[in-house]
Amino acid sequence: RHEAESRGVSGERLIFAPRVSPAEHIARQRLADLFLDTLPYNAHTTASDAIWVGLPIVTTPGTTFASRVATSLLQAADVPELIAPSLEEYSALALKLARDPGALSAIREKLERNRGTCALFDTARITRHLETAYIRMHERHLAGEPPAGFTIDGDGSAAQ
Repeated sequence: RHEAESRGVSGERLIFAPRVSPAEHIARQRLADLFLDTLPYNAHTTASDAIWVGLPIVTTPGTTFASRVATSLLQAADVPELIAPSLEEYSALALKLARDPGALSAIREKLERNRGTCALFDTARITRHLETAYIRMHERHLAGEPPAGFTIDGDGSAAQ
């Protein structure tokens, strides 16, 4: 609170919430306006939960796996506009959204629309693609081929 106040933000605006059940935690995320992700360690499950309830997350990718998770989640949720390429752009984006309720509302609506169709929450598609990958790896093994990289196309087929 002291740090916030030293920067012109009322300490009373900060809410330090107690630990609650997962369901209560997810429910209270709906009350927030904007989720500011952290470096060097991004939100993981908490970011997925926030996206699920329509809470916009602003992130910037770092150089490690742990610092790029929210970027991957936002791409899979089809909201790349919430990913800032640098810390300076992260700050600018966070301020823009905080000062523009219309833009923030539009992002929330997009998150809610995408929830039913985006790759992040399409468990059936993820399962089909994972099964296809396992089959392809097994076929390579049976054919005596060494391990090799491949991708699973949008239609679920394996491609080299």
